[in-house]
Amino acid sequence: MKSFTSAWLSSKRPAKQRKYRYNAPLHLKHTFLNAHLSKELRSKYGKRSLPLKKGDEVLVMRGSFAKKQAKVLSVTLSDSVVYLEGMQRSKKDGSKYNVPFNPRALMLVKLNDADKRRLPQTTSQPTKGAN
Repeated sequence: MKSFTSAWLSSKRPAKQRKYRYNAPLHLKHTFLNAHLSKELRSKYGKRSLPLKKGDEVLVMRGSFAKKQAKVLSVTLSDSVVYLEGMQRSKKDGSKYNVPFNPRALMLVKLNDADKRRLPQTTSQPTKGAN
């Protein structure tokens, strides 16, 4: 089998787009797990989206859990899904399981600031080349 190449990304064919996402290494799959920032965070950091991490607080935008806010329980890079605290469904036998969410259906409301390198610089600081 051919090894992973970023040339697949430039293809317009849906099959090659799926191939790119499926065969991508984990450090690239992390960027597929971006979620939009809320208006306050967007103005604070000057970015539209950031990758999700455990401990972030998100607002569910779509689906049966819409308009509910929860903390990120875990992020699964291999499956490109996110699990949230308290978002569970019941099986027929009565046991519960965590519902997987697509990051596109989530909006970041509060960032987990334990990792200082993750947070982008605020826009109030001067940029390079500005005199």
